[in-house]
Amino acid sequence: MSLPAALLHYLCHFVVAVISVVSFGISFHVPRRHYLACGLTGAVGWIVYLLCLNLLHCTAPVSVLVATLPLAALARVFAIRHKAPLTVFLLSGIFPLVPGAGIYNTAYYFLQDDRALFANAGVETLKIALALALGIALVCSIPLPQNHTTQK
Repeated sequence: MSLPAALLHYLCHFVVAVISVVSFGISFHVPRRHYLACGLTGAVGWIVYLLCLNLLHCTAPVSVLVATLPLAALARVFAIRHKAPLTVFLLSGIFPLVPGAGIYNTAYYFLQDDRALFANAGVETLKIALALALGIALVCSIPLPQNHTTQK
């Protein structure tokens, strides 16, 4: 794929990710003033995930872990800037990375009594969920700088 075509491809993914995250935010009653910040948070996470998966050829759990780091950091920045709870941006932002298809496939294979596919899908889904949690925990464990202002 040529460079302009690849850039257009990732730009389209970025725009669709913004739209999907904003739509998710609307359905979960995120305040209107936070729509763009939520959309940007989710889109950054999605693009980092795609770049890790496609260009670096990482596995899905590793790609999710790497994508969650800038996503959670951006959610913290927006939470401070907008003076809003972190969860507003974080929950909306991780929406594209949640392994919904993996959860569906795990349940499907369980109901079909296909133990091998059930175990494979379940383990992969669990790895992705743990990668999301670990990425969020790593970023949220970094202390915020304190403003040391002295009163005179």
